[in-house]
Amino acid sequence: MPRGTICIEDIEIGMRRHLRKQITDRDIELFAEVSTDHNPVHLDESYAQDTIFQGRIAHGMLTAGLISAVIGEQLPGHGTVYMGQTLKFLAPVRPGDMVLAEVEVTAIDHRKRRVTLDCRCMVGDTVVLKGEALVLAPSRKFD
Repeated sequence: MPRGTICIEDIEIGMRRHLRKQITDRDIELFAEVSTDHNPVHLDESYAQDTIFQGRIAHGMLTAGLISAVIGEQLPGHGTVYMGQTLKFLAPVRPGDMVLAEVEVTAIDHRKRRVTLDCRCMVGDTVVLKGEALVLAPSRKFD
């Protein structure tokens, strides 16, 4: 997918962008390091086997970070400012899973430069995360 910026003047309802990423053990370890979230359900297979997940899972916010990547790199892209995000975690993401993160424009307030995006992450046919983002989109006009 292209990277860069789509200015508010060019954004339309229904526009979509996505990325695909395979979640690796290294991703989970790095996220634990950066976030300081060392919950053993993410890092210790023997511990995680005895949980409702019956094995290790990625941090939910690691998966949510893929939504941020689509917004910050593609739609609207560089110069976008996050104003809010809702998230519902519906299923676990495991090491080795290929995640599809997708955003779709559902509302535009041109006067305030605000864009509402439907957000979802999927592993195969399973929606693992869904939510909505509100962002301040870049503009070609100077205020």
